[in-house]
Amino acid sequence: MAKLKNFGIESAVGVICCMSLAIREATIEDAWLIANISHQTFYETFAAHNSEKDMDKFLTQQFTKGRLMMEVGAKGNTFLIAYHGVEVAGYVKIRDERIPLSMGNASALEIARIYAMATQIGKGVGSVLMQSCIDIAKQRNKEWLWLGVWEKNQRAIEFYTKWGFVKFDETDFLLGDDIQRDWLMKKKID
Repeated sequence: MAKLKNFGIESAVGVICCMSLAIREATIEDAWLIANISHQTFYETFAAHNSEKDMDKFLTQQFTKGRLMMEVGAKGNTFLIAYHGVEVAGYVKIRDERIPLSMGNASALEIARIYAMATQIGKGVGSVLMQSCIDIAKQRNKEWLWLGVWEKNQRAIEFYTKWGFVKFDETDFLLGDDIQRDWLMKKKID
């Protein structure tokens, strides 16, 4: 069984979240769980802002549960799962394999996905997962964290900006048949 880590979220004014979360690294045995929560959180986040046709094509052809399951345990991938009690609260996928050309030869770690379950949004799950990513980047002696975010996902952009991420580039993202623009954002690791 993977080791659980408990987190308290604190600020200069004290505890800002009293929710007790446990974070653990996913194992290959978690592949089905990761695939299911990946599908669920992606749908919950983006279905209202995209056509049913594009969402269906993306989820059944580009972001399939089979492909998602193969990501777990693959070289360079780390998944962390957050739990609130026994309930899955969110997850993050960290990738240590590639960086954008515009970052040059920087030593960087990618946050490929970070999602809270819809029932957990606003409860500190994203903050705990983000802090875990920063901690891992430090452990791996990385200079930067980077990620891609849909230019129309204002809530996520605001969250990343609060954590010190800045936009440094853009890229295309294909959702079904819709070519969308993602911002690439990065954060210097101190």
